[in-house]
Amino acid sequence: MNSNARRVRLCAVVFVILLGALFFGSLCLGTTVRFSPAEAWRGLLSLLGLGEALETASRQTILELRLWRALVTIGVGAALALSGGYIQGLFQNGLASPSLIGVTGGAALGAAVAVLIVGGYAPRLVLESLGGNAYLIPLFGFAGAFGTTALVVYLSSGGGRTSVTSLLLTGIAVNMCVAGLFAAIQSLTLENWEVSRAILAWTFGTLDDRSGYHAGVVFSGLALAAACIPFTAVELDLLKGGEADAQSVGVDVKRLKWLAIFAAAVSAAAAVAVAGQIAFVGLVVPHLVRLAIGASHRVLLWLSMLGGAVFLLGAEFAQRWLLGDSALQPGVVMALIGGPFFLVLLVRERKEITAW
Repeated sequence: MNSNARRVRLCAVVFVILLGALFFGSLCLGTTVRFSPAEAWRGLLSLLGLGEALETASRQTILELRLWRALVTIGVGAALALSGGYIQGLFQNGLASPSLIGVTGGAALGAAVAVLIVGGYAPRLVLESLGGNAYLIPLFGFAGAFGTTALVVYLSSGGGRTSVTSLLLTGIAVNMCVAGLFAAIQSLTLENWEVSRAILAWTFGTLDDRSGYHAGVVFSGLALAAACIPFTAVELDLLKGGEADAQSVGVDVKRLKWLAIFAAAVSAAAAVAVAGQIAFVGLVVPHLVRLAIGASHRVLLWLSMLGGAVFLLGAEFAQRWLLGDSALQPGVVMALIGGPFFLVLLVRERKEITAW
């Protein structure tokens, strides 16, 4: 076994151990009630139908809420990191992230429209035709993410080809338009405190009051994106030499781009649809994993999922342990971590930025 293979295995083992420890710790630690490890284990077994429930129904309910929150946090972190791994592989640049092609912005815009509908800014017929309010925000989040991504790909395609440069520039332009629409929605709802607050909270990201439905949404999107890894990983590695070289060895570059964009979009859309905007996970995690185990996408994409889950769940656990009731929203925490990290990358990779 060579040294790189050992690093990959060691990294995977460390991620799995950390993820298990953080998951169990998240069940024990909260802003209100704390459970002993024995209580948490008993309550978890009860939820799995393998044991008796805790002494009081309220404590069992609290544990169940924490379970869903932890699972959603794991799914969101993994989905955002996987999306970032795809985007960085496609752009062949460690500074790329899902927001570049409008995924996160479009999902946030769709969620804001859903909040307007729930808040009474649409005819009752719309609400009745779309079903329960609990499904509107994820549904509109998906629609917004795929709508903006499809628009970016369509506008950047010329002569049947989609260059990375045109994709980047079109993504920036569409993101500016989306940001303008989002700002207009916020401005129009300033007088309605509840609606305005809900939209603002979505921009900070939220993992509170998550349920099995939210976990199902994010893990479904994650599973679809992960299913594309065997069909894209080797081709993304071959893309490092340029599109012409990749085509010369049999890579269908057009198919690769569409498949990678689809996987990145469905993964990030699922995360944003259930948790709002949580930036920088898709930038930081794949970059750090690449430094640890190399740039081969056959292992990078899988380990990015594990790393993203550990990164977001670890940040949530750490701040709840340190700040308690004063814990910040996840989007704020990731911005505080990711902003300086991004600046460091910009300084370190000036030559690569100039050539991008």
